[in-house]
Amino acid sequence: MSVDLWLAYVATVLTLMSTPGPSHLLMVSNSMANGFQRSVATAAGDLTANVLQMLAAGLGLATILATTRYGFAIIKWAGVAYLVWLGVRQIRRSFRGDVRAVEAARTSLRKLWLQGFVTSAANPKAVVFFAALFPLFINSEQNIWPQMLVLGSTYVAIDAAFLSAYGAGAGSIAKKLQGPMRNWLDRAAGACLIGAAVLLGFKSVRDS
Repeated sequence: MSVDLWLAYVATVLTLMSTPGPSHLLMVSNSMANGFQRSVATAAGDLTANVLQMLAAGLGLATILATTRYGFAIIKWAGVAYLVWLGVRQIRRSFRGDVRAVEAARTSLRKLWLQGFVTSAANPKAVVFFAALFPLFINSEQNIWPQMLVLGSTYVAIDAAFLSAYGAGAGSIAKKLQGPMRNWLDRAAGACLIGAAVLLGFKSVRDS
């Protein structure tokens, strides 16, 4: 793969990520509620799902998934419902009035990872997306898998940078808010989760 082709790919991915998606809003929410360092687990879950989706695209499963229309719908709407449930629970927790209880109820790293994974996996058409994007930048006369590795690694690195930027910003704001303001922060975090669900739902309706 030439440097020029790789730079064109980087520019394309940066353009595609120029607006925040459900995973970015989830990262903001978890960073506000749990701190940036803990929310790194959420980013790890999201990126894990991305890697599996890229592997699926590379193995030619995009054609199979493209024919399972109802399978897409089930997975997407299950993800939407999951995010709404998380958001409502976060908002309800903020009204308990006991800041220490809220602090003690911080989400475990395993659950943070799972949230990131489910949110990304709730968009199974990402497999089709990767299957359509990668061939645009692959030289068919060369070995495909090394090129897939370069493209996939680049995408993961860029996505990780965006997730970290959103998370670090939200985490920095959270550190400055103490006392009763923490309850409002948890409400904002819950609202972000619901917003992520709305984005997923909008994508589901638009793609149907």
